[in-house]
Amino acid sequence: MSDERSPDDPRRQRTIRSFVVRGGRLTDSQQRALDEQWPRYGIDYAAQPLDLPALFGTDAPCTLEIGFGNGDNLLALAAAHPQRRFIGVEVHPPGVGHLLRQASVAGLTNLKVIQHDAVEVLQTQIAPDSLDALLVLFPDPWHKKRHHKRRLINPGFAALAASRLRCGGTLQLATDWEPYAEAMLDVLNATPGLRNLAPDGRFVPRNPGRVLTRFERRGQRLGFAVHDLCFERI
Repeated sequence: MSDERSPDDPRRQRTIRSFVVRGGRLTDSQQRALDEQWPRYGIDYAAQPLDLPALFGTDAPCTLEIGFGNGDNLLALAAAHPQRRFIGVEVHPPGVGHLLRQASVAGLTNLKVIQHDAVEVLQTQIAPDSLDALLVLFPDPWHKKRHHKRRLINPGFAALAASRLRCGGTLQLATDWEPYAEAMLDVLNATPGLRNLAPDGRFVPRNPGRVLTRFERRGQRLGFAVHDLCFERI
């Protein structure tokens, strides 16, 4: 059957993705968490918008983190702000299993997890004007020039992200790869509907509420400076 969708329809299959699923080994505890805690915290991917108030039982502010890794930052946010809703999107099973286990131990009730491509999740599962914050922390910088096309932060993603934020919602990013930071800045400063919250139109101070992730600690050991960006939906 032919695909009758127009070339600009976001539901068309993408041939270039910003990630490669690694074959990391699941520990027994991670696998057990995936088996036992997914019904409690997991959201199966489906190409239709989620009813977030029904999903959480509240219309409280909602934050979504893309590529949460082991979930340390997301777990800390959900524990510190029980009155808010949090959704994490990650493709790597070990990280998902780790977060599910930690969330269960902490008894969190304001957290959900989706194990799927984040771009497709934003396109089809998250309705426009529904998020209060969108976090993209230390996305893969795809260092080599021939791989730059794989970078998550591009004009198409920026427009999609802006459309999913409520007016006044924020897109928060961080990277320890300076060339990618500059590229992000160029893309986001040029995106209609987004306003850079840095007074000088560049980078913002480190968000004190952001947990120091293993990626950031590794960058610090290597002497890399971290650049934070924060844009508001207007």
